[in-house]
Amino acid sequence: MPRDKKLKVILCWHMHQPEYRRLSSGDFALPWTYLHALKDYADMAWHLENQPGAKAVFNFVPVLLDQLSDYGRQFDTGTFRDPLLAALALPDLKVLGPAEREHILHSCFRANFEHMVNPFPAYRRLHDFYRMVTEDGKNHLQYLSNQYFADLLVWYHLAWTGESVRRSYEEVARLLAKGSQFTPADRHALLRVLGEVIKGIIPRYRQLAEQGHVELSSTPYYHPILPLLQDLGVARESLDAPLPQAPRYPGGDARAAWHIEAALASHQDYFGRAPVGMWPAEGGVSDATLALLAKHRLRWAATGEGVLANSLRAAGDDPLPARHEYLYHPYRIQAGEQSIVCFFRDDRLSDQIGFEYAKWFGRDAVSHFVGALEDIWRHTRQQDDPVVSIILDGENAWEYYPYNGYYFLSDLYKTLAEHPHLELSTFAEYLAGGPDPAALPSLSHVVAGSWVYGTFSTWIGSPEKNRAWDLLCAAKEAFDHASATGLIGPAELTPALHQLAICEGSDWFWWFGDYNPADTVHDFDALYREDLSNLYRLLKLQPPEALRHAISTGQGHPAAGGTMRRASDS
Repeated sequence: MPRDKKLKVILCWHMHQPEYRRLSSGDFALPWTYLHALKDYADMAWHLENQPGAKAVFNFVPVLLDQLSDYGRQFDTGTFRDPLLAALALPDLKVLGPAEREHILHSCFRANFEHMVNPFPAYRRLHDFYRMVTEDGKNHLQYLSNQYFADLLVWYHLAWTGESVRRSYEEVARLLAKGSQFTPADRHALLRVLGEVIKGIIPRYRQLAEQGHVELSSTPYYHPILPLLQDLGVARESLDAPLPQAPRYPGGDARAAWHIEAALASHQDYFGRAPVGMWPAEGGVSDATLALLAKHRLRWAATGEGVLANSLRAAGDDPLPARHEYLYHPYRIQAGEQSIVCFFRDDRLSDQIGFEYAKWFGRDAVSHFVGALEDIWRHTRQQDDPVVSIILDGENAWEYYPYNGYYFLSDLYKTLAEHPHLELSTFAEYLAGGPDPAALPSLSHVVAGSWVYGTFSTWIGSPEKNRAWDLLCAAKEAFDHASATGLIGPAELTPALHQLAICEGSDWFWWFGDYNPADTVHDFDALYREDLSNLYRLLKLQPPEALRHAISTGQGHPAAGGTMRRASDS
């Protein structure tokens, strides 16, 4: 290998929000999609737009794109189905009732205090006053004026604007400087900015892809864990744990194929081209899942380092060689007549960005990260086409960074784009210009697992998670019976199928468990049971009594509020 050959570096940012809309009404139960659009999706696009030499992969889950598009229509019509946006748009806050005011109070301090509340004295004063008037636990609404609620709504949305938005919109800078006593005109001016930012997200990423700055990839439509849909028992390939009472998810192979096919069609609609590859939800893979992706002509998939380690050990490589000998190249997986190339995440470097560098001075973090990549380059210089895959959440990490990661990301992209031995790339670009896939090392068997611990323990195996699976399996049996017996007709089948697909998403199972924070567990538990109940009603059936009772209650304080996980406990 030539001594000046560069190490390819792929940064893959996974953009995902589950379905927050209530299918029965169209109302949004939670605001996280549009808030992350203002802060993270906008900022992440800005960095690529302003660093010509940078490249990255952005993985968009279709249900996220649907919700962004929905919000765009709400701004166009001025009719908001999200309660916080609806309140911000009101001409006069006097019309807010007690329940609406309580909802605003409950919602508008849900942000990282250190980086999103504390830096703004006026916002911090609103928080301090709220704490003071609620100390006795009663009658606090009588102390809070309409002006208090106006200021709180404005500050919550200002705090959720990204650093690029604050630097690009004079109206945002003006409101930040004003600080208090916001008028209806101020609120409506802010609303116009929010609409412009949110409506611009999908076109901006599409343009970046057309310019060759980014690769856009996808995930099965509603973010289900495909291996578990196909076979619940596959969880035991990587972890010996109790499983749900239901032996299998009924018709799981067909449902997995539906999510893939729907995602391919959605990606084509939003971005004008089909994705070259997919990040299966949570990097969840198995032999059957990779075969299904290959069958749908997807050229690449990706998962976690733990899955590769488990698979190599199963093939007889125990103990494993040094990481640089096996991790920094993709593998070919043969699936019948088709094959697919699988990339494996560098867990250590990905977790450094997700959990550690937020505590560092930005330039020091970049120096440390690049130093680690340079060390990999030195160890892989004699290998053919080495590549490092950095894959992580593209939205939740940044609220733990000063300035939403602005300085870290700006310096990171610039340093990598100009580095003499490192080259930013994408999965599709690597496959187009790299080795012949037939010449890649192959894996005859992939031990089923995810990027978290190399197992599926985040989604199955505990009493709460297993109970949630049993409830879903029972609902799917009811769906199959209703559709097979004619209990519902073709016109009723479409919304029922939509509701079923929502219930198959991974996020419900992610949050069940006492290690997660109580408020968030409550939100997702209630929404999951509401979605399952609505599915039964769409099937013209009475929801089971079990859906009236909570599945899980949280009481933990995990890192990043539970929105992210480390790849390992070590």
